[in-house]
Amino acid sequence: MESKHVIVVGGGITGLATAYYVETKARAAGKSVTVTLLESDDKLGGKVQTEQIDGFTIERGPDSFLARKVAAVNLIRELGIDDELVGQNPASRKTYILHRKKLHRIPAGMNVGVPTQFVPFATTGLLTWAGKIRAGMDLFKPKAEVKGDQSIGLFLERRLGKEVVDYLAEPLLAGIYAGDLRNLSLRSTFPHLEGLEQKYGSLIKGMLAQAQEAKAQQKTPPQPELGARPIPNSMFLSFRTGLYRLIERLEYVLEKNGVTLRTGTAVTKVEKNAGEGSAYAVHLETGETLRADAVVMTAPTYDCARLLPEHFAQKAYLLQLPYVSVANVVLAFGKNAIDEQLEGSSGFVVPRKEGRTITACTLTSNKWPHTADKGKTLMRFYVGRAGDEQIVDKSDSDIIEKVRKDLFDTMKVEAEPLFSRITRWRKAMPQYTVGHLDRVKTFVEESRKELPGIYFAGSGFYGLGIPDCIAQGLNTAEEVIQEI
Repeated sequence: MESKHVIVVGGGITGLATAYYVETKARAAGKSVTVTLLESDDKLGGKVQTEQIDGFTIERGPDSFLARKVAAVNLIRELGIDDELVGQNPASRKTYILHRKKLHRIPAGMNVGVPTQFVPFATTGLLTWAGKIRAGMDLFKPKAEVKGDQSIGLFLERRLGKEVVDYLAEPLLAGIYAGDLRNLSLRSTFPHLEGLEQKYGSLIKGMLAQAQEAKAQQKTPPQPELGARPIPNSMFLSFRTGLYRLIERLEYVLEKNGVTLRTGTAVTKVEKNAGEGSAYAVHLETGETLRADAVVMTAPTYDCARLLPEHFAQKAYLLQLPYVSVANVVLAFGKNAIDEQLEGSSGFVVPRKEGRTITACTLTSNKWPHTADKGKTLMRFYVGRAGDEQIVDKSDSDIIEKVRKDLFDTMKVEAEPLFSRITRWRKAMPQYTVGHLDRVKTFVEESRKELPGIYFAGSGFYGLGIPDCIAQGLNTAEEVIQEI
């Protein structure tokens, strides 16, 4: 049987998942396929990076993933490390919002800015009475006629009012995408909200119905597969040693299964092979040329555009997708250095209208007790968002000074940190603006015609989170194995 060669460009979680599933699916199908993964950095993992310092476990990228999106859990089970998963500390479920210089607890029952419990919402200090009444009008407003994609900010404003968007939804949701809610696509971010409006005529009614369904399911939870270990009962999951454990395990399994992993290896160009045999020639910075029957591009879209042929008509999408630069700042404190912490809290978020440098704060050692020795405190702050990216290019000292000022103003913390770490992620957060999925659909259809055998996956297409990227790797691998 003629062996086929698949090259995966990019060694982040999408690329690693793609390489894993191409190899396993090919073997299951009895196809002879060799897989090579190329990563320009000297380390795999992309934004998933964990650092251990003096007993602290620091995540320089994401700190967890959503359990309900099963792609990550399924892969972790296949890799045999599901017994190492940990859930969020159940005593840290409260989240706060900074409002007029004071921290207010997010009302119980709040979901994506939609209230589902009357008393907590009625008594919150986050909204005026006029804002609360306006949100309640969602129960009586008629549903809109579906006319295509729309901005999630304007959608929520139409249903719940401007105050809810500015003081609740914006800090909660924009933090995920570092974007402007009034530009972000509803169908690319929270498409189920549109479905709730159409089915129930009201977001509040729809959320209440969902809550009832979830409650009924809890009485008869789905049984895990025979022999499968139970997963921690938590919305968010991580590993005892940090998220990089997933990358380490993938690297080990891939190499064990014969996948070639090359770090510190930059691709300079991908072009159709003029000679006989393999469909594409992949040129490396080393001067080597690799032949491939299929190439999967998992790098950021702007890097993909740089590598593909000049005549590739769909470059416009790859180049025009906007990205935002962000940074996170970690501060570590010794025992009893912080007298006043938010009891039972995982942290707080900051609305744009507050005019602060930080967009959010995670009390990491509250949320994930394994990240610090008992009595010590680890905190992580986020800076940078759409329209406010200049902070990312400031000096370390400037950023630390601004973050510590915000920390003092919100929590009265004066203690000197044991150490700090700043991680800058430039052009890291793709912005799914209105119409994003339609543009992706057109791009995929046209690129398949123009460059058959080249596939695209990653955060620039169908989702930012770890489970979304893993799911894209799985779906792409299935397409490759079917067509190769």
